[in-house]
Amino acid sequence: MKHSIIDASQLELEEKVVSIKRVTKVVKGGRNFRFTALVVVGDGNGHVGAGLGKATEIPEAIRKGKEDAMKKLVTVARDDKGSITHDFIGNFGSASVLLKRAPEGTGVIAGGPARAVIELAGIKNIRTKCLGSRNKQNVVLATIAGLSQLKTPEEVAKLRGKSVDEIFA
Repeated sequence: MKHSIIDASQLELEEKVVSIKRVTKVVKGGRNFRFTALVVVGDGNGHVGAGLGKATEIPEAIRKGKEDAMKKLVTVARDDKGSITHDFIGNFGSASVLLKRAPEGTGVIAGGPARAVIELAGIKNIRTKCLGSRNKQNVVLATIAGLSQLKTPEEVAKLRGKSVDEIFA
């Protein structure tokens, strides 16, 4: 997954907590409880990231998750209708997320973990389908992997050495 360096300090980021899990470690004196928070951050304008925070208290785990997500921001290629530029399947581990373009007025059709990523990326019209694993963490990371690999028509034209009109012909 490519991560372009984005200065998070200049973006107005929103955060969404996707999941909080209680993790137990059994030790000689009893049980140790810790919390793991999966947090997605985005500016609603083409930048999104996800991070994992672990701590003994929930607020601390969320704060750490947000910091981790801010380090892993990616840029998403979107078209002028608020959808993605082309269909794509994002993979992470055994989770795959199918991302399909949608016309104006479709809205966001996505399951819980994928929906959090898509809304914070600022995509208004998209259809998604979770394939393979339904693990929240892997679905979030597969969605981000797919969104980060999208290309604009201009990028494709430049890679192929053609004009944008030739690509659509």
